[in-house]
Amino acid sequence: MAKFSAAFTGLLAAAALASSGMAFAHHQADTKDGVLVDKKGMTLYTYDKDTSAGKSVCNDDCAKNWPPMTAATDDKAEGDWTIIKRDDGASQWVYKGKALYTFIKDKAPGDKTGDGLKDVWHVAKP
Repeated sequence: MAKFSAAFTGLLAAAALASSGMAFAHHQADTKDGVLVDKKGMTLYTYDKDTSAGKSVCNDDCAKNWPPMTAATDDKAEGDWTIIKRDDGASQWVYKGKALYTFIKDKAPGDKTGDGLKDVWHVAKP
């Protein structure tokens, strides 16, 4: 009975944490075929012109074509995952110092039509 009680208590603690509203980066992205994808399975990209880990230079029209992977207000940075503040005030996920984006021309999960575009856009890899 003591083993059951300890296991039940552990499950309750895990459930409480899961329902606490805390969201971490690993819930926002995954890896598919060696490429980072968002929670919808859409390919994530990095931009070579983002030279500072604390700054995205893809704004305005650029951000319309390359929507940033935004972070919710309750998301928390963890490990290689950090969050930056964009010029428009939104928060954006960064993986290993590189801001992450999707591409407007990718229509289905797994599409990688932006990889290598203008020699500055690349699929994000873990």
